[in-house]
Amino acid sequence: MREEVERCRLALQHAARGEVVALVSSGDAGIYGMAGLAIEMAHSEGLKARIEIIPGITAASAAAARLGAPLTLDFAAISLSDLLVPWEMIRRRLEAVAAADLTLALYNPRSSKRVQQLEEAVEILLRHRPPQTPAGIGVAVGTEEERIQLTTLGELLKQEIDMRTIVIIGNSTTQVLDGWMVTARGYRV
Repeated sequence: MREEVERCRLALQHAARGEVVALVSSGDAGIYGMAGLAIEMAHSEGLKARIEIIPGITAASAAAARLGAPLTLDFAAISLSDLLVPWEMIRRRLEAVAAADLTLALYNPRSSKRVQQLEEAVEILLRHRPPQTPAGIGVAVGTEEERIQLTTLGELLKQEIDMRTIVIIGNSTTQVLDGWMVTARGYRV
């Protein structure tokens, strides 16, 4: 973390010289990844490099598949990291998503230095949703250290959550069925 700009600049400089370069970021390059930075930087620095963006699997999609089907209806993704976005803006987004009853995928929920953001996010959500709202936790999904856990919004802060964690919080139709977290899409079954 925090070395993305230099990594991107170096990759673009090599690509501008005609070299074949791969700039790798975890998850999907266009979802909290480095695709946007590469395009912006190439434009602002006048680097003429051919850029190809190859989609990956987002943390939200990977965790949702392991949890069941919590993202089958409208949902939002919000990063709780205030390194690039002011916390006041993140807070307003959380309020809007909570009021709109959208399922929510939280990226960068907690780090060793940032613990209050997740606590405040849960506080905001609890003003709009009951504590028994299903929530899912995916840690290092797709790696050997993967850990998947079902919990509730009310119990979320008691769980082990760090920067390698994606948190999915259900909406008013989300339930746990046979160990799977499922958000109803509206089908009659």
